[in-house]
Amino acid sequence: MKLYASDNSDLMEISKIYPDNGNLIVEGTIMGAMPIRAVVKPVEIRKALGLMSFKTMFMAFLMLFRGSR
Repeated sequence: MKLYASDNSDLMEISKIYPDNGNLIVEGTIMGAMPIRAVVKPVEIRKALGLMSFKTMFMAFLMLFRGSR
């Protein structure tokens, strides 16, 4: 999975997401060079969902079934 900057350049490439002691661990590289291992706690997942409206969550769900553009 890749995250892109607003100029469409690669910002982060996520290679693995897995659970560990009640958290999610996100592993990847930033800007193609710096390895990173980030911990996402349950409270942060709830905050992320709180940032999205129902319309945004629905659009994210629909994106699962669309081809890439």
